[in-house]
Amino acid sequence: MTGSPQIPYLLRAARGEVLDRPPVWMMRQAGRYMKAYRDLREKYPSFRERSEIPEVAIEVSLQPWRAFKPDGVILFSDIVTPLPGMGIDMDIAEGKGPIIDPPIRSMEQVDRLHPLEPEESLPFIKPILKALREEVKNESTVLGFVGAPWTLAAYAVEGKGSKTYSIIKSMAFSEPAMLHKLLEKLSDSIATYVRYQIDCGAQVVQMFDSWAGQLSPQDYETFALPYQKRVFEQVKQTHPDTPLILLVSGSAGLLERMAQAGPDIINVDWTVDMADARKRLGPDMKVQGNLDPGVLYGSQDFIRDRILDTIRKAGNRGHILNLGHGVLPNTPEENVAFFFETAKNADKLLATA
Repeated sequence: MTGSPQIPYLLRAARGEVLDRPPVWMMRQAGRYMKAYRDLREKYPSFRERSEIPEVAIEVSLQPWRAFKPDGVILFSDIVTPLPGMGIDMDIAEGKGPIIDPPIRSMEQVDRLHPLEPEESLPFIKPILKALREEVKNESTVLGFVGAPWTLAAYAVEGKGSKTYSIIKSMAFSEPAMLHKLLEKLSDSIATYVRYQIDCGAQVVQMFDSWAGQLSPQDYETFALPYQKRVFEQVKQTHPDTPLILLVSGSAGLLERMAQAGPDIINVDWTVDMADARKRLGPDMKVQGNLDPGVLYGSQDFIRDRILDTIRKAGNRGHILNLGHGVLPNTPEENVAFFFETAKNADKLLATA
């Protein structure tokens, strides 16, 4: 085994080192499946309070760290958090997600949007990330995260979550110039936000394009890929050594195109076999994933077998173990604990399997 123990384990995987076991963390690991989080939610019922009051967001971010000691600790926030700093009003309704009012429907509204200045509009980010770094030291890696331009545009145009994406697709196919202008403005502000998170302490940043999987491949190449690339290129100009992860929900048909955006690591969801993903992406692309979150409802033997199967298929270089998407709210907390325990002992388990 190669490497330097003073470098956090997840960063070593992101650099492509050969490791005995993959580093492990879990999307949405701070959240509703944990009793500690539900108790805190009673005291702070608003998501924006929980994510924008530094001491509360720090506490929430660290709850899974204290419970499970994952190799990654992610900033507790939301992908729409930076939108007000650009002039897009939003709130996050409990159980329903972001609400954008008024939604962006005209070129005049797009023209009025202004560049993000995170120091002014997101003053809570720096104390949260600094505190996380101080708490976990080199024992874990602090992850930041942002929404991708297409997904943020979809929220801004639809006004809320959607099953059909009909409003933004209508704009894409009937008024593309307006949408492209919105995507450009979002891309530049997101790039600013990623760089700011890194400057404040994030060691890896994940970009979530949660809704890009709803696009056909040709429309992904028109409305999602160029803007993912625009963000990554801007960040790489100033922070070339910070690993960047790209997630697209429902990305089975898009993996090769995702690689063209220029991320260092691609999140693979459970609709692709990890061995197939490795073949399709080639030996140089690092991967994250890809356990079905539903596996955590199974027995411990079942969970263990699925974890070890994923690790075998991913190999011992350039793999971060994770779920294919976020942990589900009613997942038994003891199964999450077992997931982390199994992952951390994977080298021994694989040797005896």
